[in-house]
Parts: sequence; structure tokens; C-alpha cells
Amino acid sequence: MSVFSLPEGSYTIAHDKIFVPFNPETDRMKDRPASLLVEIQPFLVVLPEELLLCDTGLGYTDEYGELLIYNNIRKKGFEPEQITKVLLSHLHFDHVGGAVVKTSEGLQLAFPHATYYVQRGEYEKAVSHASKSYRIEIIETLYHSGKLVLLDGDGNINEAISYEVTGGHTEFHQAYTIRNKEEVYFFGGDVLPDLYQLMRKFVANYDYDGKRSAEKRIEFGNRSLEQKSTLLFYHSIKVPFCKIIKTEVGFRLKP
Repeated sequence: MSVFSLPEGSYTIAHDKIFVPFNPETDRMKDRPASLLVEIQPFLVVLPEELLLCDTGLGYTDEYGELLIYNNIRKKGFEPEQITKVLLSHLHFDHVGGAVVKTSEGLQLAFPHATYYVQRGEYEKAVSHASKSYRIEIIETLYHSGKLVLLDGDGNINEAISYEVTGGHTEFHQAYTIRNKEEVYFFGGDVLPDLYQLMRKFVANYDYDGKRSAEKRIEFGNRSLEQKSTLLFYHSIKVPFCKIIKTEVGFRLKP
């Protein structure tokens, strides 16, 4: 089993929920007040007979109209058509934008041979509560494709993949654990988006329940130590994935 990050670049986001590209060589955060700097990076997990995606990025395209996530998958030696499962943590635009592709016939699944997974409660909230964080046309394309599986609570997709409702970032946000023999990967989506949120106590005001997210991060950190798992960080600028240790001052990157 192996994992690859599929980085789409750094962006700032403010209350308008618009992702603005950020070039650290030319841009300055002080010129973007009240903004958060994040990386966007889905993950490609390679199992013996499966090719998994953990979230799908923004769905932005290159100058030729090709999805960035397609380019990134090919750079790792695979084809988008090989994706078998798309594991969605939640349905915010920056996590599902690349789940679909715009064609002359409208929006279509970006990974037509894959099965997509998300919590039923997340889907129901997304379509019933207006929010700038959701793009209804994307969510409805997924739903009507016949390839979206709506999960209820915690469980297992198969022997290798388990899921659990974390809440926190959204009410029905979920995380995934992927196992193969002695290797374990944990994808915490936006409840565990960055190593540095694990290293310090951090309560985000953009979360549905920031306190719960902070508590879950500690739980996931302790579990990672027990399972010796690799943590995958969707929004981390510097550390896309790593193992951790615990010191007197808290969780730290394993040397």
C-alpha cells in the first residue's frame, strides 16, 4: 500500500468562501486580511486491487481545460479511469469540486468507474440548507449518477476501509481508516486538516462545532500513536502526511 498527495496549490479563503490562488513568492498575507491560507491536496491511496481517492479537490482546470486532479493522478503513473472508490469526508466545494467534470452535455462524474461515499446526513443537510460552502449542482450530479453511496453512521466499506462520523467541521463530517497488512492510513478531512492544528489546541470558528473538532483531533492523535498510522492532512502547506510522536509539549512530527 502506498499514498500520494495530489497538491493543487495554495489558496486564501475569507468569509466569501472564494478560494484565491496564493503565490508565496509574490503574494503577502497582510494584503489579504481576515483570510486563511490553505493547501488543497486530495490523496491517492494504492491498494493491491483498488485505487482510492480521499476527497477530490477544487475541480479547477489547467490552460487546456483538463482537471488538475487528472494531471496529478497521471504524474503518479495512473489514469483517472483506474479510480475504484472516492472517499468523501464531506460535501464542501473544496473537497468535491473535482468529483465532477464539465462536458458539452453538462456535469458528469469525473471518475465514472468509481463508487463515491458520503454520509446520508451530510447529503441531506447540504441540499436542505443554503450555504456558500456547497455547490448544489455538483451534489445533485453525484446523487443522480447512481454511483453515490449514502452511509449511515460508522461502519466498514470492506476489510480495508472503515469510516466514522466525526462531526465537528460539519454535523455529519466523516473520517476514514485504510488498512493493508500492518500499514494504516488515517484521513481526517477537515477535522484533522493540518499537522499544526494537532500540535496545538485550536478551536476554529469556521467549524460547525469547533470544540468537538478540537477534541476529536486529540482522540485521533492518540489513536495514531497506538496504531502507528500515517495521518493525511488535506490542507497542510508543509506536511501532507506523516507519523507522529507525543512529547511533553504535545504531538509532534515523528523524526
